[in-house]
Amino acid sequence: MASETISPVDYMKLLDEASSTVKGLLKDHPELSQPRVMIICGSGLGGIAEILHPESKVEVTYDKIPGFRVSTVPGHAGKLIFGLIGSNKVPVMCMVGRLHFYEGYSFQETTFPVRLAKQLNVETLIVTNAAGGVRSGFKPGDLMIINDHINFPGLAGFHPLRGPNLEEFGPRFQPLSDAYDFELRKLFFTKAKKELGISRCIYEGTYLFAAGPTFETRAEVRMIRNLGGDAVGMSTVPEVIVARHSGLRVLALSLITNTGLGEEPPSAFDENPRKLDEGMASHDEVLESANEASKDVQKIFEATINEL
Repeated sequence: MASETISPVDYMKLLDEASSTVKGLLKDHPELSQPRVMIICGSGLGGIAEILHPESKVEVTYDKIPGFRVSTVPGHAGKLIFGLIGSNKVPVMCMVGRLHFYEGYSFQETTFPVRLAKQLNVETLIVTNAAGGVRSGFKPGDLMIINDHINFPGLAGFHPLRGPNLEEFGPRFQPLSDAYDFELRKLFFTKAKKELGISRCIYEGTYLFAAGPTFETRAEVRMIRNLGGDAVGMSTVPEVIVARHSGLRVLALSLITNTGLGEEPPSAFDENPRKLDEGMASHDEVLESANEASKDVQKIFEATINEL
């Protein structure tokens, strides 16, 4: 069961404590004390942190930060890495190991790092995830720039902005029609195709957030496709919503790591049915696909962030 939410007053106190702690740990690194960009690394995409200048890195494990929970998922290291990216030495904070609702944490807890980023004067959030491809033609290794989302748990009342509004950050009723920044999406695509010549397929599409932790059934894949979802995953949307509520610009990327099985299962009446497990997703498959694509993703993000 997700943890109980705390009052806005206690939440802000905890956030101030976390901010003070991080600033204290960075006191000997003034160039990192006010990061401009926060990067949240999805499953198997922690290698994005490798694009930070090695001599500039400062690592802070989650257990040192008040209010932070511990990541329990394989492929999520559980630390913030501060550093500089690109020839312009853009200061960033990289979250290697996100927190998920399905781990038992509340949305207040899973999005706490985004609120902290705002307190540290971050202006842009870059979110990555490993996702199942729902749109016909998607293949493992493809990239999808998110231009819209469907917050499936949110439509049923499990929403990251549920409860008393934090007026210090944003309005009670946050518009989300512009959640995914057009200029950032354009910059990412331009850097990938025109500057770097990346051959990997890059699409735009709608991401559907499902709570997890199970992968979707065949009927659920068909439903998601009918609802307009192009990819499905278990993260990102709560963080994006809180980021927009905090006034941050957002760029989000899905790495397609497996293809959702939407056809009906084999019938018990078939004399020669196909194997039921053919094409089924696994977390190991997710990590393997992420590792194969990570080098391209790192190159594109380095070029993109260098312009921010």
